[in-house]
Amino acid sequence: MAAITAQDVNKLRAMTGAGMMDCKKALVEAEGDFEAARDILRKQGQKIADKRSDNATSEGLVLASVSEDGTNGKLVALACETEPVSKVADFRNLVQQILDAAVKTNAATKEDLLASSQEDGRSLQDHITDLMGKIGEKLDVVAYANMSAEKVASYIHSDGKKGVLVGLKNVNGADVTTVGRDVAMQIVAMKPVAVDKDGVDAATVEREIEIGKEQARAEGKPEAMLEKIAQGKLNKFYKENTLLNQEFVKDNSLTIAQLLDKTSKGMTVTDFKRVAIGA
Repeated sequence: MAAITAQDVNKLRAMTGAGMMDCKKALVEAEGDFEAARDILRKQGQKIADKRSDNATSEGLVLASVSEDGTNGKLVALACETEPVSKVADFRNLVQQILDAAVKTNAATKEDLLASSQEDGRSLQDHITDLMGKIGEKLDVVAYANMSAEKVASYIHSDGKKGVLVGLKNVNGADVTTVGRDVAMQIVAMKPVAVDKDGVDAATVEREIEIGKEQARAEGKPEAMLEKIAQGKLNKFYKENTLLNQEFVKDNSLTIAQLLDKTSKGMTVTDFKRVAIGA
């Protein structure tokens, strides 16, 4: 059997990022063959991924990037099982690597992003699996967004676990730095279900109408009045749960639609993506 030196262990550690003992064990098992040792470490990561596939991932980190011209934004969220893991450098560096890969490849979907080739020729998913082997926890890219618009704004909450991309149109050359951030913060805080009432799916509308009718019926309202009362409750739902109709949290004399129009006539939101790890 080939003698495994400390230099060999450090070399494999530099190549893979795995722990010293794991590297030593892999080299011993591979009889000093570095490529075979790397394969062993990868398989170790896959074993952990398979074993912990059903574990909850309620911690992690969300990062976003907006292009220099402000017309495209990328948002990624990598979740892990425990808070301490979300704080370590290897984990945070991996999230940055995922975001960098998204910017570089302009991947349309999460699947495309995870399959993208990295500098070493391996896929991004391989790198994620490698880190699972190193830290012993499930890691999962729980969200990826690639958004284009006339202007895109982003916001990451102070806890690092919530993030937003929001697309704006009819900007008309206005500086939307502040209003874009304000709207993105509104989305994090108020959790709208759609941009406007037209974006609320039919099943949700039907459910809200039925809830409104049941509430009115329980209050003893006449059967002939139930539909009208339910429509009134539905309008309240729209006001509270669709972005453009929500009151601006910093100034409740304005709706978000009015805030945008006040900034630039006709400006509105085309789309948004809200991500929250563990919520």
